[in-house]
Amino acid sequence: MATTTSCSLLLSTLFLHSPPSPQLSNSSSFFNLSPSRSSPPTSISLNPIRSKRYFRIFSSKLPLNDNNGDDDALLLTPFSTVKPFFLLCTSVALSFSLFAASPAVESASAFVVSTPRKLQTDELATVRLFQENTPSVVYITNLAVRQDAFTLDVLEVPQGSGSGFVWDKLGHIVTNYHVIRGASDLRVTLADQSTFDAKVVGFDQDKDVAVLRIDAPKDKLRPIPVGVSADLLVGQKVFAIGNPVSIYFGLDHTLTTGVISGLRREISSAATGRPIQDVIQTDAAINPGNSGGPLLDSSGTLIGINTAIYSPSGASSGVGFSIPVDTVGGIVDQLVRFGKVTRPILGIKFAPDQSVEQLGVSGVLVLDAPPSGPAGKAGLQSTKRDGYGRLVLGDIITSVNGTKVSNGSDLYRILDQCKVGDEVTVEVLRGDHKEKISVTLEPKPDES
Repeated sequence: MATTTSCSLLLSTLFLHSPPSPQLSNSSSFFNLSPSRSSPPTSISLNPIRSKRYFRIFSSKLPLNDNNGDDDALLLTPFSTVKPFFLLCTSVALSFSLFAASPAVESASAFVVSTPRKLQTDELATVRLFQENTPSVVYITNLAVRQDAFTLDVLEVPQGSGSGFVWDKLGHIVTNYHVIRGASDLRVTLADQSTFDAKVVGFDQDKDVAVLRIDAPKDKLRPIPVGVSADLLVGQKVFAIGNPVSIYFGLDHTLTTGVISGLRREISSAATGRPIQDVIQTDAAINPGNSGGPLLDSSGTLIGINTAIYSPSGASSGVGFSIPVDTVGGIVDQLVRFGKVTRPILGIKFAPDQSVEQLGVSGVLVLDAPPSGPAGKAGLQSTKRDGYGRLVLGDIITSVNGTKVSNGSDLYRILDQCKVGDEVTVEVLRGDHKEKISVTLEPKPDES
């Protein structure tokens, strides 16, 4: 608006204060628009006149005369002799027309700038999935007590962090056990950056699952939708959401995508070395700090917990592994109800698989079977030394309930399918002959 008014005033000034016109010169010529004498009043002919600052205005209705006696055109006098009132009216009219047109121009420019970005259908689905599930993902800080060497003050310092997700409206948070391992205190940060102290409800070292609880308002808790993992297919699209903030990237929630690369994989627990079966393998990048975060399918439902990544280069890209939600669901239910997982055991310690292979036999070598344990009560023999210091091998378990046992993973896999109190038949190689022994499984002792 200010620019339009300035231009109008400048134009008025030029019209009102133009210097007198110079004398006519033959060196420059302009074209004259005037009606022709030999043509009808509506026709126009171009006649050159010699002047620098003169113009002709034609009209078939105004009988005007010029210096030559013509009655069909008017030769204007120089600008300095034109009445100022006519030019002032012209300037005001021009200013008003530009002022009236400026809002439309501005609104049109704004419309062009604010054109929304167009996304493809799959992109919109991914954006919607991230927006709907991000409030369910939390950030977990593992705090450890340290004593200052100089002041002897006791401080809480972060020794690790990871992700987790809201399980229910009661404030239960599910994550990996290795995320909270060795913590003296735990803090959970929700999506709105509110932080709460967390208490450990229970954990399962063998499956690398832990459950925390926070005292947060229910309106701040959004449980994640839980799906199933039994019907997953290789090639299915998956999404990994995590919260690798603070000590890693200083970023908020992140999303990585990929596909299911394999099913029914097996990895070892970082705490106990016990195998975790039916693990989901994915090529979705699992960034540092994403451990314990959810793995989602394309509908936005939970199908696993991101727990580990195998990367020869040490980068975040590689082979990622997630614990299936069918395994997690049963563990979480037991931890919430009882604070622990009741898992059956034989009550033995066995030798590494490599040692048994060197003996040229297949099975699990019993190193120790305490008399108070299920195997000791049933009569399984431990490895020991005789009076001369020679090593006497204990029983070698070759099968359980008719299922062949070649290594420790096979034994764990069979026990995972049993319950506390079940009686199993254990076939062992003792010396040069085989024996079958009945063992009643007992629950795993409580862990601190």
